[in-house]
This record gives sequence, C-alpha cells and structure tokens, in this order.
Amino acid sequence: MNEIIKSLEAAQLKAEVPSFSVGDTVKVYAKIKEGNRERIQVFEGTVLKKQGGSNRETFTVRKNSNGIGVEKTWPLHSPNVEKVEVVRHGKVRRAKLNYLRDRVGKAAKVKELVK
Repeated sequence: MNEIIKSLEAAQLKAEVPSFSVGDTVKVYAKIKEGNRERIQVFEGTVLKKQGGSNRETFTVRKNSNGIGVEKTWPLHSPNVEKVEVVRHGKVRRAKLNYLRDRVGKAAKVKELVK
C-alpha cells in the first residue's frame, strides 16, 4: 500500500524546484484565472516558513501592502505556481519566522546573507 502512495506522489512532483530557504525574499509567479482568461500575478515577500514534504510541501510568504501585512501559502509543486524566483538570501537562525508578524517597518527586515 505504501509503495502505491509513493508512486502516485512521485508522479505529481515538479521536475525543477527552486532552492530557497526561510528568510529569503522571493517572487512567486502565480497563475490567476479570471473567467476564461489566465494571467500571471507576482507576489514578492519574505518566506516565513516551509513545511511538509514530497508533493505536500508548502511555503508561506509575507509582504507589507499599503501598511497591511499580507500572507499567502502556496503548495510548492502546484501547477498554479509558475515559478519562484529568489531576490535576496536572508540570514536567519530559526525555521519559522512568526515573530515578524508583530513587527513593522525596519524592525520587520531580515539581514541579507553575504557570501
């Protein structure tokens, strides 16, 4: 039974998945359907968390839009996510950045990782 589930999940995985981690600033190109038309909308923000595994892996991105914090969670292997582009690599020391929700302005920034 377990092998059947693994084979079904492996068929749903994307061939190329971008490598990004928590704290990175990313641009998510998402497909939006409006009636019979389809367009791509860009959502740019900081990755707060990554969770799950295999084809169930999701990531949450937060941005500040007109003074209001907006968070969206996407499945990584979804066909509605066109691509994920890394803008900046962040330097963080934890897996979930829930503390950023309480912060505004410069305090909500994540330091850039310089290599």
